[in-house]
Formats: sequence, C-alpha cells, structure tokens
Amino acid sequence: MARHRGSRDRNRSAIYIVAGLVAVVVVIGLIYGIGPFGANEGDIPPDFNDVNFVAINPLEGNDIGLSPPKKIEKVEPNIPPVAIEPVPEVTANPMAGKLIAEALALLSGTPSRIIEARDKLNETLAMPMSPQQRSLVKSELSKLADQWLFSKTFYAQDQLCSSYKVQSGGRLEAIGKKFSVPYELLMEINKIPRPELLQAGERIKVVNGPFHVKVYRSTFTMDVYLQGTYVKSFPVGLGAPGRQTPLGLWHIKAGGKVPDAIYRDPDTGEVIHPEDPAYPLGSRWMALEGLDDNTRDETSFGIHGTKEPQSIGKASSRGCIRLHNGDVIKLYNMLVAVKSLVKVLE
Repeated sequence: MARHRGSRDRNRSAIYIVAGLVAVVVVIGLIYGIGPFGANEGDIPPDFNDVNFVAINPLEGNDIGLSPPKKIEKVEPNIPPVAIEPVPEVTANPMAGKLIAEALALLSGTPSRIIEARDKLNETLAMPMSPQQRSLVKSELSKLADQWLFSKTFYAQDQLCSSYKVQSGGRLEAIGKKFSVPYELLMEINKIPRPELLQAGERIKVVNGPFHVKVYRSTFTMDVYLQGTYVKSFPVGLGAPGRQTPLGLWHIKAGGKVPDAIYRDPDTGEVIHPEDPAYPLGSRWMALEGLDDNTRDETSFGIHGTKEPQSIGKASSRGCIRLHNGDVIKLYNMLVAVKSLVKVLE
C-alpha cells in the first residue's frame, strides 16, 4: 500500500511541474508581447502598383523574427492530462505598439501632425499584431480620413491630396479623370452642389487616385485604400455555397459603373428594371472584369447595393459583392473604371 501511494505522489508532482512550466511560458510571453503566430495575410496593406500581392503564412514566421509554434509532445499515458488555459493566438506586438504610441502622440501635439500620424499608423498594418491593435489602427485611420480626405481641408505635406486651380473651361469630370478619381468625390469634398457651378480661377481640393479595395471572404469585409493607404472598411455580403465569389484580381470594367443598371436574372433570364420592387441591385452597380488566371474567364460579377440588408455579412448572393446601399454609394464615388483594382482573398 505504501508503494502505491508513493507512485500517486510522484504522478501528482509531475503534474505540478508541467503546469508550472506552462505558467512560466505564458507569463514571459505576455510580458514581452510574443505570440506564436505571425501576420494575418488578409490584413497586410497591398502595394496596388504591383498585382503580385504577397501573403505571409502565419506558420512560416514573419518579418520580426517570431518563430512558428512548436509541436506539443504527447503526454505519457501514465500521467493524467492537465487542464491548461489556452494561450491567445496573437499577442500584442511591442514594435507595432511603439509606432502606434508615436502616432497618437503626433495627433495630441499642437498643431496636430495628422499626415505624419496617418503614415505611421498605415506603416503598422504591415506588421503582425494583436486583433486589438489592428482594430485600433484601422479605427484611427478611418477617423483621420474624415479630416485629410473627406473634408475640404488639405495639408501642404500631403502627397495624396492637394490644391488645384481651376482653369478656364475646366470641368469637374475632366479634373476627376486627370487625378483618377470620380468627379462625384470632388463634388462631395468641395461641397459643390452641381458640376456646372465650378468657377474658373477658384481653388479646389483634389485627390491623387486611384482607390482600390481588398475583399476578405472569411470575414465578409472590404478594406478601401487610396493608392496604398488604408481609408476605411465596409461589411459585405458574398456568394452562397456553390456560388462563391471567385478569389483573385479584378478591376472595375470599362463602362461598368452604372447608377441603376437593368438586371437580368442569370437563371431565368427575367429582366428586372430599377423601378420594380423585385429589383435586387439596390443603389449602384459596378461590373467587375477578371485580370488573372482565376478570374479572367468569369463573367457577370459585380459590386452593388441590395434590397436585403440582412444579407450583409453572410454568404447569400449569387457571387456578387453586396454592400449596404449607403456604403455602395460612397464606394461608387471613390472607384474608377479600369484603374481601380479589386482583390478578393480568402
């Protein structure tokens, strides 16, 4: 009997040792902000001047030297399993945290250095970081966009927006084409109610486009970029099982932007006009054209609004990318045909 009790004591000691080692590892990781996974591919800001987007596999490390998770050895059968609290998949990145703190300090200064803060925050999006850090960065960038982009104010050091003197005979549509943005965006930013009210000699704010988007099937999210700078995100609805929105690279098709396109049901051939209550496209239609091997032969895909707002955030469309009607109008006023790229990722 004494021998049997000693065996149980030894097993219990082994359990305490294993649990103690795990606790030490967890504490060290939390102190130094080290997580077992690298960056999420879908969160890496794109270089939209290069169609070859690079993905980082979280199991292959990352650019700050985090190692992939080590395989946990199987517990010997004579030792009962130990209940261990799960470690978060991604922990705070101290390097990203430092840049975020610097950016926020720039914003709190007098005067507020908005453009420098924007660029520093945008830089962090290429780093692996915790979901909380990434959410904070995107939230701050979206709020900043209301100042440097979607307002009449412009900043001398900004390379993305500038002041433009309207020439004699100048038209908003022509100015928009010159800068690769829709004229509707220039109207919105400069508070111009009608294009014909533009006056020769006046100065307006212009935006150096084009805008691009990345769509993530796994999160039903669309991220909008001006060139390579993050602007904001929209929730989207995507293709239902069996009709999934194809992965790959697209652009807005030439002549494919239509405020109220006539809809033809791909299954029945029925034609539905915008004034019909059954019209499914909501506000705006932007036809997509494939640019890579996976999308080039795909047809009839586009970005549009919806009469079914409850479908946003779900896989319920026939393959198109749906947005809330208000959101798709905002997007329509940012994207241009041919030049604006659309990357669909898992």
